[in-house]
Parts: sequence; structure tokens; C-alpha cells
Amino acid sequence: MAFTEVEVKEAEAAIVTEATAEDLFRLGLMYSTELEDRGVDFVEAHKWFNLATLMGSAPAKAYRDEIKNEMSSEDLSTAQKAARGWLTENRDLIQAEKKQAA
Repeated sequence: MAFTEVEVKEAEAAIVTEATAEDLFRLGLMYSTELEDRGVDFVEAHKWFNLATLMGSAPAKAYRDEIKNEMSSEDLSTAQKAARGWLTENRDLIQAEKKQAA
């Protein structure tokens, strides 16, 4: 299943105001599959799956653990740094979502 750039931009826009585990997981799925003519981006996929896992998504954890085996240690490190960076920039958004879910 291939996703389009428009679908990715829409999914990324959706997490600007409300970052749910489902939205983060969806982004992980988009980047872990063919993205128009670009192919798979495991670094971005791992980042989004990692963030969705943090929000409690069990499927995201399984996908993250699976694609980890396809990545070099350098790419894995890059993905983890990107996830930490996104989390730092969006900590308030994540905390608000966690409070809503409780």
C-alpha cells in the first residue's frame, strides 16, 4: 500500500494540535511503506513508531521492533535522536493528550 505526499502532509498536520498514539502510529505506517516514488524511510518510521509506543500503542511497539532489524546502528541512533527532539519540542502536546486519555 503506497501513500501519497498529500496523505503524509495531512497526517503531519493532524498532530500539530493533537498528537494521539493513533496519529503517530499512522505516520509510522506511512513512512514504513512505499511513499510514492521515494520508497521506505525507516528512520522516520522508527521515530513515529517510537513516539506512538510512548503514548501506549502496542502495535507501534511491534512495528518499531520489527523495522529495527532492517536499520543500521547509525540510522537507529538518528531515529532515536529525532524522536527525542520531537518529544522535547512537543512535550506540552503529549502531556495534554495523556491527560485527556486518562
